[in-house]
Amino acid sequence: MTNPVTRDRRHFEDLHIGEVIDLGHIRVTREMIVTFAREFDPFPFHLDEAAAKASLLGGLASSGWQTGGLSLRMLVDSFLNKVASAGGLGFTDLKWKNPVMVGDTIGGTVTIADLRRSESHPQWGIMSLDFDVRNQKEQPVLTMRLANLVETREPGDQA
Repeated sequence: MTNPVTRDRRHFEDLHIGEVIDLGHIRVTREMIVTFAREFDPFPFHLDEAAAKASLLGGLASSGWQTGGLSLRMLVDSFLNKVASAGGLGFTDLKWKNPVMVGDTIGGTVTIADLRRSESHPQWGIMSLDFDVRNQKEQPVLTMRLANLVETREPGDQA
């Protein structure tokens, strides 16, 4: 039976290993950094410009968790909201390569690295996505692999 909510979205069978998704870009402002840090990551180098300048980072920097959240937002806007996604299963190999500073613009790509049907639940497929997020200087700021659960069109067909 077709799920009416996801009927017009891409399903497991519509996805291809090696497909590259352009995430678009987002500019990171001082207000974004401080607002996020106040609530979730209140280290001085995310909140106070003088303390940040004296830190290893050399200036006010985004929390790595904020960079991850912004990366996920770009993924949803550019790709996942068009897929019959049931949610994330977790991530591996998360690396924050360079700090995201006030005024940086981040963006990049996600590549479908693996697709496999769940053996125990054939109505679901598992999609692995490799993130490559960079700043405006093309310096990497975040890499990771994210596993996502995707609805299949035909649970009985083995892809």
